[in-house]
Amino acid sequence: MTETPVKQQSTVAFYGQAVASFVLALSATCVGIVRMEASAWVRGFFAVAVLYLVTSAFTLAKVIRDRQEAGAIVSRVDQARLEKLLAEHDPFQKL
Repeated sequence: MTETPVKQQSTVAFYGQAVASFVLALSATCVGIVRMEASAWVRGFFAVAVLYLVTSAFTLAKVIRDRQEAGAIVSRVDQARLEKLLAEHDPFQKL
């Protein structure tokens, strides 16, 4: 008997909330940088720092996802090999 693992699927509401939260946080940060009482160089530095942080966060999330998917593929291959061995094994076979 083969047990297929259940894939976790995000709901549309969860996806929408994550996108809205990201847009709100990035917008609030950008408004804060623009309205900050500092020279243009300081605001520019903060803007570049925020962009670097956002791209780094996306890259980290992608790397973690890729690593998790690779682990799942290896796990499925190992499970298939085990099932094949168990299916071919005959405990009543004469030695």
